[in-house]
Amino acid sequence: MEKNRKVLIIDDDNRNIFALKAVLKSKGYQCISAIGGEEGLQLLEEQKDIAVVLMDMMMPGMDGYEAMAIMSKDPELKEIPVIAVTAQAMLGDKERCLNAGAVGYVSKPINVDSLTDLLVKYI
Repeated sequence: MEKNRKVLIIDDDNRNIFALKAVLKSKGYQCISAIGGEEGLQLLEEQKDIAVVLMDMMMPGMDGYEAMAIMSKDPELKEIPVIAVTAQAMLGDKERCLNAGAVGYVSKPINVDSLTDLLVKYI
């Protein structure tokens, strides 16, 4: 597997992680996952070959907004594209995610084609 196709999924719901991994693996992506923002940042520090992050925005503890703010201040992490994956689909939520530093936005339930298009664009 090419290392540049490694995706980090950060989500507090194991069902979402399981579903995303299944879909992405079938499309040739290597996936690792974290249950929250803190664990996700730790994986990003440890594994330097992560190409893109799929970030759930609403998580207990450190949410996606907080994790992206920390990433944006770290010279090694700020260049890693983050795609916001969230159940928030209200007016203004997409803009809030993009303003926080996400390069793309996908609402739940996830449209696999939209997600794949974003991954192709950033990997």
